[in-house]
Amino acid sequence: MTITVYISQDTTAVAVGAERVATAFVQAALNAELNYTLVRNGSRGAFGLEPLIEIEMGAQGRLAFGPVSVADVPSLVTAITVGGYERHSNYLGPVSTIPWLENQTRITFKRCGEGAPTDLANYRALGGYRGLEHALTLSPQAIVDEIKVSGLRGRGGAAFPTGIKWQTVLDAQGEQKYIVCNADEGDSGTFADRLLMEADPYQLIEGMTISGLAVGATKGFIYLRSEYPRAQKMLERAIDVAMAEGYLGADLCRSGQRFELEVRMGAGSYICGEETALLNSLEGKRGVVRAKPPLPAIEGLFGKPTVVNNVLTLASVSSILADGGAEYARHGVDRSKGTMPLQLAGNTKNGGLVEVPFGVSLTIVINEWGGGTRSGRPVRAVQVGGPLGAYLSSDQLDVPLTYEALAGLGGMLGHGGIVVFDDTVDMAKQAHFAMDFCAKESCGKCTPCRIGAVRGREVLERVVDSTASSNDLILLRELCETMEQASLCAMGGLTPLPVKSAMDNFPEDFGVIDNQYEVAACTV
Repeated sequence: MTITVYISQDTTAVAVGAERVATAFVQAALNAELNYTLVRNGSRGAFGLEPLIEIEMGAQGRLAFGPVSVADVPSLVTAITVGGYERHSNYLGPVSTIPWLENQTRITFKRCGEGAPTDLANYRALGGYRGLEHALTLSPQAIVDEIKVSGLRGRGGAAFPTGIKWQTVLDAQGEQKYIVCNADEGDSGTFADRLLMEADPYQLIEGMTISGLAVGATKGFIYLRSEYPRAQKMLERAIDVAMAEGYLGADLCRSGQRFELEVRMGAGSYICGEETALLNSLEGKRGVVRAKPPLPAIEGLFGKPTVVNNVLTLASVSSILADGGAEYARHGVDRSKGTMPLQLAGNTKNGGLVEVPFGVSLTIVINEWGGGTRSGRPVRAVQVGGPLGAYLSSDQLDVPLTYEALAGLGGMLGHGGIVVFDDTVDMAKQAHFAMDFCAKESCGKCTPCRIGAVRGREVLERVVDSTASSNDLILLRELCETMEQASLCAMGGLTPLPVKSAMDNFPEDFGVIDNQYEVAACTV
């Protein structure tokens, strides 16, 4: 019987012991004279089960064991060798029946964890490059039209319709155009980009290649966060293989069309996640925000028409071209079409990545996939959309996860990060964190962001220390309003979201009762 063993090499899996488990498995298998093949795959995103070992044994399919510790390995190898593995304490059953995975709708992440990340043959066997092959039979306009039909919107912050952005670049005049992937994933509580690049790099490479065909771009760049060395390794290896096999280069699949791709490492600045600061950094300049107009779609990288999309947006493209825009749009609701990879973090029992159609309620995600809080205490607040997203209270958690529904609550879906807090959280301290984060990460180009965040942090320091006056809270709201309306980019414009939502939804943490300032808690 042929036995194949899969152990993840994902950054999170390694952080919780996957490398040690793999080493222990190799030694235990040697001692037991077990004949097997070891595949270091990517993670499926069920981080509560990592380190996860998957074992494929003939017709039985892939069986899952997890979370596995080094101490568990000898007994697991024995169970595999002599039988009785289904009675092992770490046995989870067939991979396909694990509730975490079984109840998801995986489109963009469907191949993650299925095999070695840079194995091109495995990628193709699982349906990879069908999208590119179809795109090569279409005109650029037909590709863009397919993206429009899908309803795909940017999976970053602004949720701008991808087809409209691509149409603008297609229509723009210029002999040279570029595709830029924003892989500078800097939001706290988010990791979907990293997971996909480490587990299924060809998915991103294929999507970028299709986008190049769509708008007439022959060169692409992946601007990768400097803290992601493992993703860099996977991407660069996959690019080399794709070049060698004709899926990148001067003659794509012998079509006579050209697309080249390279990885550029970021400069360690959060603001370079903003598209124009990113372009400046790519050009070798300081990462500061540019004024708009002109839009990057008209004058982007080196002044040329440029598509700037994030990893999840571009990775969705290959599935859309493979299966059709209408099939993708079948999922989701209203103007929020397709699926959204959500990242569960913070005080949650089961952290990880969940891909579901738009419209699933936040409370279902937290309770059914997240398993509630790790502490076992009630949920008090949830931040959706990264460090600049709004804080929702426990009575707002039935909100459907769509762009429009969250905007109706004064929030945003952003990159899909969900950070859970129990009832011990101090929301004034969380508001302080938001202002402090902005003060530290601002590029400094515009006054509202550069000065407003510092003044806001100072006010919130007094709130946290219980030395604030009622006038301080009035000043804080005025600062938020100025930053929202006058900041040059979303960094300063969105920082007030978590601050105002914390003040509105948790007024008691700011010395406010029944919308009146509590004199006993503040120095008037």
